[in-house]
Amino acid sequence: MSEAVKPVEELSVDEQKKLLEKFDAESRFRNFNIPWMVRLVTFFAVGLALFHLYTSFAGPLVTLKHRALHTGVILVLVFLLYPSRKKAPQNRASAIDFMLAIMALSTIAYIFIDYMGIVNRAGLPNTNDFVFSLLIVILVLEGGRRVVGMGLTILSSLFLLYAYFGPYLPRIIAHRGYSIEDITTYMYLTTEGIFGTAIGVSATYIFLFVLFGSFLNRTGLGQLFNDSALAISGHTAGGPAKVAVLSSGFLGSINGSAIANVVTTGSFTIPLMKRTGYSKNFSGAVEAAASVGGQILPPVMGATAFIMAETLGMPYKDIAIAAILPGILYYMGVITVVHLRAKKRGLKGLSREELPRIIDVLKERGHLLIPLVVLIYMLFGGFTPIYAAAWAIISTVVVAMLRRKTRLSLKGVIQALEDGTRSAVGVAMACAMVGIIVGVASLTGFGLKMTTAILVLGQDTLILTLFFTMIASIILGMGLPSIPTYIITSSMAAPALVQFGIEPFVSHMFVFYFGILANLTPPVALAAFAGAGISGGNPNRTGFISLKLAAAGVLVPYIFVYSPELLMQNASTGDIIWIAITAAIGIIALGAGLEGYLFADMAWLIRIISMASAITLVIPGTITDGIGIGLLAIVLIIQVLAKKRNKNTIEQDKIAN
Repeated sequence: MSEAVKPVEELSVDEQKKLLEKFDAESRFRNFNIPWMVRLVTFFAVGLALFHLYTSFAGPLVTLKHRALHTGVILVLVFLLYPSRKKAPQNRASAIDFMLAIMALSTIAYIFIDYMGIVNRAGLPNTNDFVFSLLIVILVLEGGRRVVGMGLTILSSLFLLYAYFGPYLPRIIAHRGYSIEDITTYMYLTTEGIFGTAIGVSATYIFLFVLFGSFLNRTGLGQLFNDSALAISGHTAGGPAKVAVLSSGFLGSINGSAIANVVTTGSFTIPLMKRTGYSKNFSGAVEAAASVGGQILPPVMGATAFIMAETLGMPYKDIAIAAILPGILYYMGVITVVHLRAKKRGLKGLSREELPRIIDVLKERGHLLIPLVVLIYMLFGGFTPIYAAAWAIISTVVVAMLRRKTRLSLKGVIQALEDGTRSAVGVAMACAMVGIIVGVASLTGFGLKMTTAILVLGQDTLILTLFFTMIASIILGMGLPSIPTYIITSSMAAPALVQFGIEPFVSHMFVFYFGILANLTPPVALAAFAGAGISGGNPNRTGFISLKLAAAGVLVPYIFVYSPELLMQNASTGDIIWIAITAAIGIIALGAGLEGYLFADMAWLIRIISMASAITLVIPGTITDGIGIGLLAIVLIIQVLAKKRNKNTIEQDKIAN
């Protein structure tokens, strides 16, 4: 954090922790006061991190073994770190927790000891297979309940019941039904259930990138982003809000955790925004919208993009390149509304004397950008994401040694390894639980039934199908983390869009966007609620304002479905440049229409014309661009005349007085 600017309202570390625990179940760790328990957690956490670093260079184990080891150790950490209920001891693990942890280790041991037997018995499980299969399903459900919460646990349980009671259900979703043995062994002994694609991505890409974020956090990258944003935009109109957008966008694109980003960055930026004159609700909404957007902004885009790459069989760099323009448009939309709100209400920035100089910021911590350069170079240079992340971690440790303030001691490295593993626990549990859902869908054919249902609701009309797919993504995203939301909707809802001839990648991006934006949609908008928790605003009001700020994120997915050129699909360089220019102008027009101000206050009719101009400009095409430019010209002329009128009125008032 900048030493030049330190608002008196800033949250303490303990207050940040309490707020994070309130809105983010994954942050509710026990705080041990027994030394040997602390060392035990460190042993498993650091051991798992070193294992993944080693396999990133030496290559992973056999698929089933690799994923089982990852899941089993994560479960051990879950039962040690997370209490079973609120009233359970918060400073030590109970005997039952240790028993569950030992059971989790036994599920790993069984696969390693009898791996060849499992392979040879494929489809014909014995009693031991069934016992350990039933055990892992129960452990995953209980572990998920502790970490992720009841929403995903209930959903996973309902899918298991669906697999068993298939013959007794309504015809539209009925199936032949499966025995408990069939269901559980499918979840444990194959790579289609718990050890499916989701946990596979967690055990490779996601873990290493979370670990990379942990090392960057330890070296002080967050402070670099905050100070850089202050130096660049702190002095402009409404500067602190722009600082929030820039710093949260930078940091969010690396760590991918919206709620954690709101709490850590927002504890600094929200008090600054309030001090400048922004309302409580608007201040919390700016931070929420900016933090959520980090998950759609390259280079890392949170963890979901890696699952998309694995699911579609696409190189990650292709997804990142395609996401650049929509991600920039999203943040342009947020910045536009923030800027126009400041101009409309005469809000000033911070004085330059309060702000750090960009040259000083870069001298002090600019070297921390080198690992990001290494990561981007390797991601886009043909190396695998796993290899790129591993080298980025190593380069972080090396580069941090260049300055005393950022240097990591051996203890600091160990702490970063442990912190990274702790941060990956929630993601891994979500992936394991969603493996149950996807496994049941695969076993029973539920995904095809879901696709058919969406098509029926959509009445074979693309726009209606898009609307119902959006609603499904948002509803799921309200109660679930973004990863399971994407996996479920991409496997069950996105195929409905493919029926209309939409490319799979485009349909996956559509559900990806709305699953993430669910963090801003009341009545359950966790990122917005966290922002309101810091600002002291109304949670639902903050949520609705954050949706307004994120309007570009709502509009853009519909546009790239009809015009994939926005994702740089099958478009020439010239087309991409023109699309970028017109879309950027359209986003500014959208912000002006939403805020009701460009150069002067807008009447409702002019606001509607401005938003219509925005939509037509964002849609690629010569005709739509022409209409959009024409409508925008009308808005500009009326706004210039209104500004001139206002200026004359002010001058006349001065003369009269």
